[in-house]
Amino acid sequence: MSEISMRHLEEKDKKYVWHPFTQMMDWEEEEIVIIKEADGVYIKDINGKTYIDGVSSLWTNVHGHRKQKIDEAIKNQIDQISHSTFLGLSNVPAILLAEKLVQITPPGLDKVFFSDSGSEAVEVALKVAYQYWCQKENPEPQRTKFVHLKHSYHGDTLGSVSVGGIDLFHKIYKPFLFETISVPSPYCYRCPFSQTKEQCSRECFGEFARVIRQHNKEIAAVVVEPLMQGAAGMINQPKGYLSAVSDLAKNEGIVLIFDEVATGFGRSGKMFAAEWEDIKPDIMALGKGITGGYLPLSATLFTKDIFNAFLGDYSDFKSFFHGHTYTGNQLAAQAALTNIEIFEDEKVLETLSPKIELLAKRLESFYELEHVGDIRQVGFMVGIELVRNGNTKEPYEAGDKIGIKVIMEARRRGVIIRPLGDVIVIMPPLSIDQSQLNTLLDVIYDSIKLVTSNA
Repeated sequence: MSEISMRHLEEKDKKYVWHPFTQMMDWEEEEIVIIKEADGVYIKDINGKTYIDGVSSLWTNVHGHRKQKIDEAIKNQIDQISHSTFLGLSNVPAILLAEKLVQITPPGLDKVFFSDSGSEAVEVALKVAYQYWCQKENPEPQRTKFVHLKHSYHGDTLGSVSVGGIDLFHKIYKPFLFETISVPSPYCYRCPFSQTKEQCSRECFGEFARVIRQHNKEIAAVVVEPLMQGAAGMINQPKGYLSAVSDLAKNEGIVLIFDEVATGFGRSGKMFAAEWEDIKPDIMALGKGITGGYLPLSATLFTKDIFNAFLGDYSDFKSFFHGHTYTGNQLAAQAALTNIEIFEDEKVLETLSPKIELLAKRLESFYELEHVGDIRQVGFMVGIELVRNGNTKEPYEAGDKIGIKVIMEARRRGVIIRPLGDVIVIMPPLSIDQSQLNTLLDVIYDSIKLVTSNA
């Protein structure tokens, strides 16, 4: 590509495009990266520079870019049909994918509703949970409240934003949101109850239990990102916390929704985070890695008990009146089917274990850096929290843009990562080999060291 066409592409981007989660005033002043191609764990820009994709193209790419089996599956599907409506019709890949999802998710999740993004998968979960209470055999329509963790992020639609807890993203939309109940996250590094790990007696769960029991008869569901709250800054939950939440919800007869959009498809070290504590939620939302990072698709799975509340005569109007133009799209469904086949055929989770161990071992050395306050890891999901003062945990000011500066330095060194504030996120494709993983960690270590030493 000629120099003039590359320059014109950047000019056109800055003239016409509005990027998500991006301050466009800063964008106007920066030299931007325009991606042209990719292979394996590497992506390449229009100038020919190659980068390690250190966040799996926003947590979606699982087996690397241009995975031959998925490429061929999509091409073969195009030769048959690319899309037909799922309203009143069905199709082969979507049927087979629904069967496969029921087989690989926790027992009891027997019905699959497809949509196009993680936000929509959660939106579906919320709407179904509420409508279930209105239509079940002994209706309880007063159950209109949803309980969620503080700092939570479940998407960008108004329903999913309502159960979010990140003021930076959600506060401005408060007039449009429905009322929810927020409970403390088990954010151990910044414990809301000022406890240390040694002193901890699960005050956060105690508060959760108190709220559930106090509001029991008005709660429709509890919504949780299991094991790791992603966009919150990679806040991981201590062992046993999820089991306690699940047991309480079951005992109180409240619907339990797991948002596994980020944690699903191997990210935690198992196919789904719920497996770590053998939990069987009533509803599970899936997205991101479901197609291996190829095409937009999500799914929400339900128990038969919930599904049965929507059955009735046509004139009862109990149907779930919700759907999208591209629901059950054949190309996306075929990509997802092939993605799951690769997990099984290539024993991806088994080969992932030594890389998770290497990652954990290498991360220990990051504590040598003065401004690394906390490191949180669940499988291949990592958050490194940077602080101005490691002893007091004093954060940097937003205007310092430390996280941004670190990822820009890493970019200069050939690594693409993206921060959550001053939490540096590491989430490479599961297919990354140990040598590539070491290079990725070397670059991030050196970038943190350089930026924080000059701050």
